[in-house]
Amino acid sequence: MNNLLNAENSGTPLIIIEKSAYPEWFESQEKHSQTWLSNTQFKGRGLSLIPNNQGELSQVLFVVADASDYFACGDLIKQLPQGQYLLQAESEHVEAISFGWLVGAYQFDRYISDKSEKALATLAINNVKGNIKIVANAIKFAQATALTRDLINTPAADMMPEDIAQASLSLAEQFGGEVKQIIGDDLLVQNYPTIHAVGRASIHTPRLVDLTWGDSKNPQVTLVGKGVCFDSGGLDMKPAAGMRNMKKDMGGAAHVLGLAQLIMAFNLPINLRVLIPAVENAVSSNALRPGDVVTTRKGLTVEIHNTDAEGRLVLCDALAEAENDEPELIIDFATLTGAMRVALGTELAGFFSTNDQVAADITAAGLKNSDPVWRMPLHKPYDDLFNSTIADMTNCPTQPFGGAITAALYLQRFVEKTDWVHFDVMAFNVRHLSGRPLGGESFGIRAVFDYLETRFK
Repeated sequence: MNNLLNAENSGTPLIIIEKSAYPEWFESQEKHSQTWLSNTQFKGRGLSLIPNNQGELSQVLFVVADASDYFACGDLIKQLPQGQYLLQAESEHVEAISFGWLVGAYQFDRYISDKSEKALATLAINNVKGNIKIVANAIKFAQATALTRDLINTPAADMMPEDIAQASLSLAEQFGGEVKQIIGDDLLVQNYPTIHAVGRASIHTPRLVDLTWGDSKNPQVTLVGKGVCFDSGGLDMKPAAGMRNMKKDMGGAAHVLGLAQLIMAFNLPINLRVLIPAVENAVSSNALRPGDVVTTRKGLTVEIHNTDAEGRLVLCDALAEAENDEPELIIDFATLTGAMRVALGTELAGFFSTNDQVAADITAAGLKNSDPVWRMPLHKPYDDLFNSTIADMTNCPTQPFGGAITAALYLQRFVEKTDWVHFDVMAFNVRHLSGRPLGGESFGIRAVFDYLETRFK
């Protein structure tokens, strides 16, 4: 990835303009270029490879609707012939174009035998003040995006709790962090009963992964990521269609590791803690049953209404632990509910927050860098839907309406004092979009990082 973008002053000119600017640009071109565009019936959108009088490629034109969209140029790198191209675009768009160029190069080819894909083009942006930093930053963002995608795309057979732990260890080693783990029955000894209850039926031992990094004197931010490596639904088993893509149910863990990589790569002045409850929700003779009552780390008792509402169970123990440190902010990511996908579709990340200013600032950050997020309400009257006759609460209501809200309300009971943000994300592209192939995807981590960078710089 590092060799696909540089700050140099050579290459075939690559002109990227917005559609509204095309008529004026066309009129400014030499006659042979105008003739080429007219004869090829170029409509003022998309890509045109423009030759000179000798038939050699002289310049490339790419017309987009909005050059500030970070994904507008996401497919461009795979459309161009091999070679180096020198970007010519408005300066305010260089950052977005650079990011889109790099994420468009992504391909998950771990299991593909034939990796003889054509060599990709290289983008040069003029070696002037500021552009070297833009290149370095774009690479960091693209690498974090790729990490998140890779973790989600990896099949469950190769991405179980121990594999999430290894990914965390690798990240900590790269940036000078530390990882501790609480594994198997030690979860009961150290009072993480709901993580153990969900994961105990799998031969892949459940665990809590605890990554720390940074100066303890800095403000603490704790990230919590749902790490359900495969979700069969448990004894309330999912149908085949609902189970097909459940390798992505550890998408929350992938998101917090991608976000953690950004925080560490940019060396934000943060005392970072990352908690990942990593389990497989499997079926066995000792699987959690509907009707069981589990006592959580916080001490609240929970009657299990449905074993497929397991993500909130593993998260609630991790969130209770996260608050013990009294951090400045707790942020969790989870592939928690289908209800959020019904509400917002698959391409917009929904989130909840107990702090209005934090929510507004994260939303604003996402709008600036094409990582849009949408705040949902923590509607407290729905708390009554968790009433149980034999325990403090159930793990989900008996009725299906407002499922994303009720899931968030369940989690909120375990974060009483600290400002808290909860993301309920799809973590998967179900159609190809510019710079976003089918499969694992990051949602909201660039928005959150920009917010953290602004707040704690």
